[in-house]
Amino acid sequence: MYVRELEIPAPHGPLLARVYAPSQSAELQAGLIFFAAGFYVLDDLSGHAALCQQLAVSADCVVVSVTPRAAPEHRFPAAADDAYAAACWIHENADELGIDHRRLAIGGESTGASLATGVCRLAKERRNPALCFQLLLYPVTDLRADAVARVSQLHEVPDAELNQLRRLTTGMVPSTIALYAGTEAERADPRCSPLAAGNLIGLPPALIVDAELDAFSEQVEGYARALQRAEVPVTLSRYAGVGHGFVHAFAFLDPGREALAECGAALRTALHGAVPN
Repeated sequence: MYVRELEIPAPHGPLLARVYAPSQSAELQAGLIFFAAGFYVLDDLSGHAALCQQLAVSADCVVVSVTPRAAPEHRFPAAADDAYAAACWIHENADELGIDHRRLAIGGESTGASLATGVCRLAKERRNPALCFQLLLYPVTDLRADAVARVSQLHEVPDAELNQLRRLTTGMVPSTIALYAGTEAERADPRCSPLAAGNLIGLPPALIVDAELDAFSEQVEGYARALQRAEVPVTLSRYAGVGHGFVHAFAFLDPGREALAECGAALRTALHGAVPN
């Protein structure tokens, strides 16, 4: 595994990124742009390093992990603007990163997956950059008040510790969201709430990973149905007995390992079948 850090130029200042290449090769390899979780308030590259390394190896592709500017210093639509600017730059400079621009996917987890969906919509509207696949790990797709209220009103599950963790997590959601998007109008913008998007036709095929005990599972499944209505090829994989962020626990959690293997296989199929050998 070869890892290096770089800065991506963007309209409002450089963005930190990290490149994970499974091997050094003279030939251009397939690529994945990846945005991490963080509810728009975290901008750390290290928290998902192991996940990106595993995706690079299992999918045999170069993974470029990008961290947009974080709230509260940088409020909506800063993260969305940064995500699109980074994707365009990576596509335009793919050769320098060892990536074949014809075989470029995009993905993320949680709010990072939401950023990925926004890039896909803009890429379709502006015909740039060209993206062939979406990898969406438990995307947060609706930050509107009614949806957030439903997230906070969780049903109880048998595991007492998991109930406590879910209550802690969902209790932080409204205040964290407010640091990034302070008004209902901003939260209803499709760049915050992809479920509010009016037109999803023509987006790249997607794999969406869902977790049975995730407080956001309703949103995840709703976005999968919205893509299906738009006739976007989509696979929704729901893993039992786990919650939000479970793929990170691949080292000791069977569903995490299974989901990671599924993601790698789906990426490999999409990326290595995108152009003739």
